Amino acid sequence: MNQLRHVAFRRSPAVGADLRHVFDHFFGSDAAAPVTATESAWAPRIDIREEAGRFLILADVPGVDLADIEIQMDKNVLSIKGERKAYTSETEGKYARVERVAGAFKRSFTLPDSADAEGITASGRNGVLEIAIPKKAESAPRRIAINAAG
Repeated sequence: MNQLRHVAFRRSPAVGADLRHVFDHFFGSDAAAPVTATESAWAPRIDIREEAGRFLILADVPGVDLADIEIQMDKNVLSIKGERKAYTSETEGKYARVERVAGAFKRSFTLPDSADAEGITASGRNGVLEIAIPKKAESAPRRIAINAAG
């Protein structure tokens, strides 16, 4: 009988960046500005929700000062970039373990045509950045009268 040895998948930054790029591309993120492991040590986790009158983006940004976050809109692409600054301590000693990541990040998303870019608002509380993107008013179809020529 053959025995199969189970080898646990080890998370590689390159694999994670590649998978994120594939998912972002499929779900409408700007493929021209991917976040890769070489560009950023970390990227905030994002939830995008569609509601009746708006789209809502929630980004986990714990430890990031809101003053260090910039949101830009250019040609229907919403970009969020910022930086989590490294924590430095004046006390002596050495670290036994370091898991918290600091550095710059950038996330970009292509908005649908129904998004109203002029009405975007943003706020932050308890480490969560909330970006509200209203939807444009739907235009109702109208009937056009045909005048008889002659």
